[in-house]
Amino acid sequence: MLTVTHLQARAHPLDPGNIHEGAGLGEVGCVLERVLHSGSCLDPTASCFGAFCDCFVAFILLFYLVFYGFLTAMFTLTMWVMLQTVSDHTPKYQDRLATPGLMIRPKTENLDVIVNVSDTESWDQHVQKLNKFLEPYNDSIQAQKNDVCRPGRYYEQPDNGVLNYPKRACQFNRTQLGDCSGIGDPTHYGYSTGQPCVFIKMNRVINFYAGANQSMNVTCVGKRDEDAENLGNFVMFPANGNIDLMYFPYYGKKFHVNYTQPLVAVKFLNVTPNVEVNVECRINAANIATDDERDKFAGRVAFKLRINKT
Repeated sequence: MLTVTHLQARAHPLDPGNIHEGAGLGEVGCVLERVLHSGSCLDPTASCFGAFCDCFVAFILLFYLVFYGFLTAMFTLTMWVMLQTVSDHTPKYQDRLATPGLMIRPKTENLDVIVNVSDTESWDQHVQKLNKFLEPYNDSIQAQKNDVCRPGRYYEQPDNGVLNYPKRACQFNRTQLGDCSGIGDPTHYGYSTGQPCVFIKMNRVINFYAGANQSMNVTCVGKRDEDAENLGNFVMFPANGNIDLMYFPYYGKKFHVNYTQPLVAVKFLNVTPNVEVNVECRINAANIATDDERDKFAGRVAFKLRINKT
């Protein structure tokens, strides 16, 4: 039985020396209670236990430092191994890009080409966009950077075991766009006279071949019968909307540094004014499917054309 004298002789219940071997649960519980009621394990009255807490916190920090360091090293090693299997020039997997899509220029919101002939501001933005878009196609730039190629055949540049870099590209001169070239054109691509030019471009797909020595061409129609009537006549540049095989295959942005995509320009001559016309353009080639309803831009593009006249 503990007496008052015995209790007073106990210097400090948190002194580890007092938690002797075989100490009762009551004494250990007292120690834990003092630790909990101190508000901090670093309480000055519990210096020995404070040192213990310091070591415990340091151990936890060291554990997580090593743990997350290991995870970081493992992730870095995994990424490094994966990158060794990936080409810097050609994507390893490109099955989702088997069919090139079509887009139009000038680039507009919702693919709507609206022209108010009497309102210069309504079409001047289109003209500025086209000027910037066609600048790389200037004949002087093409002659400086690209080759004169033989028409009607693919311009293949195999590596043959040695990296053939950079690849050469064939010239596509702005003058090939005829009345839609914008060179010395007082009609501003026809927008000031209500005969606008719309440019069709095919998206780049690496190593795409249209077919065995088969040419490609773009055709445009009104989507419905009333659209076909209101669309009127149009002319295409190059003639018949042809896209020559010499611009293929495309080897990628890093390989084909100076590559310029071939274009087809459509000049609409007598669209019914003040009526919205739905136009669809398709590219015709053996290896391009244009009837996939799940992809509205696979080998085709649809846009709205409206010429407002007062």
